[in-house]
Amino acid sequence: MATATNGLASWRNLDHALGEDCLRISSYNVHRCVGRDGRMDVARVARVIDELGCDIVGLQEVDNLANGSHESMQLDFLASATGMEAIAGHTIVNHEGSFGNALLTRRPVLAVRRHDLSYHRREPRGAIDVDLEVKDEVVRVIVTHLGLRPAERRFQVRQMLKLLHDIPPERNVVVLGDINEWLPLGRPLRWLHGLLGRAPAERSFPSGLPLFALDRVWVRPRHTLLAFETHRSPTARIASDHLPVKAIVAPGMPAARSQVPHVKRPPRSAALRAVSSGRP
Repeated sequence: MATATNGLASWRNLDHALGEDCLRISSYNVHRCVGRDGRMDVARVARVIDELGCDIVGLQEVDNLANGSHESMQLDFLASATGMEAIAGHTIVNHEGSFGNALLTRRPVLAVRRHDLSYHRREPRGAIDVDLEVKDEVVRVIVTHLGLRPAERRFQVRQMLKLLHDIPPERNVVVLGDINEWLPLGRPLRWLHGLLGRAPAERSFPSGLPLFALDRVWVRPRHTLLAFETHRSPTARIASDHLPVKAIVAPGMPAARSQVPHVKRPPRSAALRAVSSGRP
């Protein structure tokens, strides 16, 4: 079950008060733009993205392939409809069609990296790893969608931890996506919390009656995360089987020692021993 987002401010209040030096970022599993009514409606998903009011939207299960039909070019349509730049990730091909991760952004893109997180013969999985310019700061944003089986997720999080561990703790990092972790104390969550600081959790799945916090946003340094919430508009409740989550981040904001608890960064050897052995 989801936990409360204690200690974070109201999204609505901050959104009106803060300027462009803050980053508004969202994670949204669009379910191939097929809503709870069984209809594929890309324009409806675009309306939800507009409602979010975010500079960055990490997408999961969006059609990344253009085969000539209007509905198959989902990513291109969403980018055009929202006025954002699109970056496609690895593509999953299965009996349901072709889809994958993507990132929509209004911020300048400085670098793009794509990481293969595929596990044995399971569906191909990956992460989009992008450096973005936010005023005078560089923010590294990683978008992913982890697998359905526990062993698969553990493998994928180990790969991500190896990628993240050498990033200096003061560097602006955002990791977001559909983590597919149903257990609030699951090892993949504990490992990511240990390295990046605890991510807030709000119920986002299923969208009609949310019960599970599958969609997460980690922010480091943790004190730069100012607000987090699930977007629960009437359109969002029907446009996909997931609700989007969104956060406000203040890159470069100094820590207030009296208000922000210190998150200890685990030693490299200890962290890698934990993930390689499969123990917390």
